Amino acid sequence: MGILKDKFSGYDAPQKAMQAGIYPYFREIESDQDTEVIINGKKVLMFGSNSYLGLTNHPKVKEAAKAAIDKYGTGCAGSRFLNGTLDIHIKLENKLAQLVNKEAALCYSTGFQVNLGVVSILAGRHDYLILDELDHASIIEGSRLSFSKVLKYAHNDMNSLESKLKLCNNDRIKLIVADGVFSMEGDILKLPEIVRLAEKYNASIMIDDAHSLGILGKNGSGTASHFGLTDKVDLIMGTFSKSFAALGGFIAADKDVINFIKHNSRSLIFSASMTPSSTATVLASIEIMENEPERIKHLWDLTAYALEGFKSVGFDTGKSETPIIPLFIRDDIKALQMTKLLLADGIFVNPVVAPAVPKEDSLIRYSLMATHTKEQIDISIEKIAKAAKKLGVLELQPVFA
Repeated sequence: MGILKDKFSGYDAPQKAMQAGIYPYFREIESDQDTEVIINGKKVLMFGSNSYLGLTNHPKVKEAAKAAIDKYGTGCAGSRFLNGTLDIHIKLENKLAQLVNKEAALCYSTGFQVNLGVVSILAGRHDYLILDELDHASIIEGSRLSFSKVLKYAHNDMNSLESKLKLCNNDRIKLIVADGVFSMEGDILKLPEIVRLAEKYNASIMIDDAHSLGILGKNGSGTASHFGLTDKVDLIMGTFSKSFAALGGFIAADKDVINFIKHNSRSLIFSASMTPSSTATVLASIEIMENEPERIKHLWDLTAYALEGFKSVGFDTGKSETPIIPLFIRDDIKALQMTKLLLADGIFVNPVVAPAVPKEDSLIRYSLMATHTKEQIDISIEKIAKAAKKLGVLELQPVFA
């Protein structure tokens, strides 16, 4: 253990941040994931959650989870491949395929495992994976396990994407993999242009809809539905830890593709299956989402309200047009300091700093839930602006008319 211990004993970046009083991670929450949470015994407004539809504490969702535990127990004690497939897994997969309008779907125990197990096996040694440079880390990790050639194009830059497609052999698989809504910047994939290029260069498309489901498309069915291009997208991936209030993920595609993935994806075959309670939670969440379209509409009303509010006080919110609103700070230390100031003032947000983004793009990630109120947003904008002015951040930002 000598050399190994020596290597890691020198890793002290977290300790230095703690000593400086600006360490922002692993904050302990003592309540449910609602618009207001309890931290250190105090109420804090939550603007750092991915629960976009606000369903984590919905009575029907909790009842479904409890009923599933009563019927199936707490876990499946095995993988889907062997003893871990329940009838409600199949029910959920059929429901998901119907939701995103694909022939079949397959559930995994986490969203990360979906991308790890799918991206890694679809393209072979002489094929190509073509990724947006800001794709989620799980896509990147999946590509590292693939034997294919991996090409990255500049974020949402269609000229850059086309330049990569021109490098590919026309007779080989070319799979473009990109987020539907980018998880830090909040902007939407330029799917119509990607479809045009995919058809021109005989490429296929996979969309990671982790942050799109429950937000975009008919009844929250995702990016492809939003643009009316579902038939042009080959694979749709989604997670359950955001709008669907649980844990897990899925991939949807044609039956032949799902059949191949089902029998070759190592993160499916060699991982325990999704728990009964999580499975039932997702089914209940989808039912609520489909029966309460006003929930999604309210979320979009809040998004427009918050974006206008932040721009009015001088924040740069980038190209976001979704409930994920980046507040660009463009200074790592100030982003961490601001997070600390806001938590002390009763506002929970997440800092995004290098190496997750370049130092010049460091930001505060502010995210909305359908259960937020405009009054809560007003309070948060006032306090965030106050902290930004104290740190001299807003002085560096362009002022919007």
